[in-house]
Amino acid sequence: MTTTLPVFDPAAIETAASSQLVFDAVRDALIAHGEDRTLVPPPLHMAFPEADGDCHVKAGWITGSTDFTVKIATGFYGNHGLGLASSHGLVCVISARTGRIRAILDDRGLLTAWRTAAAGALITHTMARPDAATLAVFGTGEQARLQATWLAELRPIAAVLVHGRTVHKVNALCEQLHTAGLHARPATAQEAAAADMIITTTPATAPVLDASHVREGAHVTGIGADMPHKNELPPELFARAQLIATDDHAQCLDHGDFGHAVRAGAAAPDSDVPVGRLLKTPPDRLETAITVADLTGVGALDAALASAVLHHLPQ
Repeated sequence: MTTTLPVFDPAAIETAASSQLVFDAVRDALIAHGEDRTLVPPPLHMAFPEADGDCHVKAGWITGSTDFTVKIATGFYGNHGLGLASSHGLVCVISARTGRIRAILDDRGLLTAWRTAAAGALITHTMARPDAATLAVFGTGEQARLQATWLAELRPIAAVLVHGRTVHKVNALCEQLHTAGLHARPATAQEAAAADMIITTTPATAPVLDASHVREGAHVTGIGADMPHKNELPPELFARAQLIATDDHAQCLDHGDFGHAVRAGAAAPDSDVPVGRLLKTPPDRLETAITVADLTGVGALDAALASAVLHHLPQ
């Protein structure tokens, strides 16, 4: 007897998932990971420099969950010139009771984009000053747009400052954010670094901002450094920070901006706290404190989100 393996495309996934479902799944998974209630093996990375691309394979399981996942996610940053999205991939949902594949979520990178946006928005909202109202995004791609729009679901944003390498991409993102109801404008790197909240979303291999331009009381979340050769945040920023949070200590030491800071002697290897701990118990912060979050992407988030979405899809 044979059965057809369910495969769900992005349209079906979008119908089944709301932003609240994504926020809830990601928040719960980050808290579980911070409490060591997950199984997350080291990610597999492959780089394709001739195509300006990379591939990640991540797996994860939350203790007690009926499913685990294996995810393939790619980022090929020259795809824009080919008329293609830069991100792609799929998620395989597998029973943690029988080992049988339950479904393929042929999301083409959608769930990765959503969980990354939700994680960045949640931790930025939690670690930033309650009255922080100006946001700067470094980068002009899909994740820069999502970080701004998803954060706006959690707190009011008075202005979004957009910094990128290409003028027409900066202007295009500003237009997209205007359409989403946000006031956005182009900014220099120095102007953007002086915002209340800063989120970096680039595949940069060298820091995209100067630590001295970050003002007291600011919060910075780094999203893009998810492979050893990538680097968005300067080590000097970590030296100035009163609070450093990581989504996964070992990953961030190995291939995150936190690891670059530790190797440069700007931060101690044990100076970080899990972001899940802060989401569970928000920190007391001084008005003048600089806080930094380094997010490298955790497989447990993929598992939690994929299971939550699959629960709302026809079986």
